[in-house]
Amino acid sequence: MKVGVSALLAIVLFLASVDLRAHHSFAAQYDADKPVTLVGTVTKVEWTNPHARFYVDVKDDKGVVTNWNLELASPNVLRRNGWSRTSLNVGDEVTVEGSLAKNGTKMANARVVKLADGRQVFAGSSGGDAPPPSRAKE
Repeated sequence: MKVGVSALLAIVLFLASVDLRAHHSFAAQYDADKPVTLVGTVTKVEWTNPHARFYVDVKDDKGVVTNWNLELASPNVLRRNGWSRTSLNVGDEVTVEGSLAKNGTKMANARVVKLADGRQVFAGSSGGDAPPPSRAKE
């Protein structure tokens, strides 16, 4: 019986550590003081845990297209916010408000996704759904 309890405890501890390594906090990866607004076309949607993701081709003012990786909340949180697997589709035109990744890559934590038909869906991300606080310059 002792071996069974020890083995069960080892499995639980292992699974807990795997989950901790796979998940990250918003502040560890994204900068709330660096808001970004992206307008582009959805190229891929990943409805996976621990975070759903989607990718958007964004054209800059010089015409150069860059593919951005945008993180959302988990599929369960998205469902509670009214999303479904078909809320975003390849080819959809979107405007995304979020926070830039700290490492300088073309990645952001999405906060609000505005669809071409005017609907606005909240990403339920760990960074929150509200716009970042405005910072008055003195």
